[in-house]
Amino acid sequence: MRIKYFADTDTTLIEFTTSPPVETRELNENIYLDLDADGRVVSLTIEHARQTAGIDEFSYQRVSAPAYT
Repeated sequence: MRIKYFADTDTTLIEFTTSPPVETRELNENIYLDLDADGRVVSLTIEHARQTAGIDEFSYQRVSAPAYT
């Protein structure tokens, strides 16, 4: 997964795979979902990311799976 923020357009692109998108669905006026030929999510685009998604406060935390005994 790659996350790119374009400051000049205040747009965030979250890429989940490298598959080429064949369809884009508008979830609302600022969020777009790209799908591949099999209907799987390829990427998510967020426009006006500072206001819509709070990109200034973005953080990443990897949480380990609990150990089972």
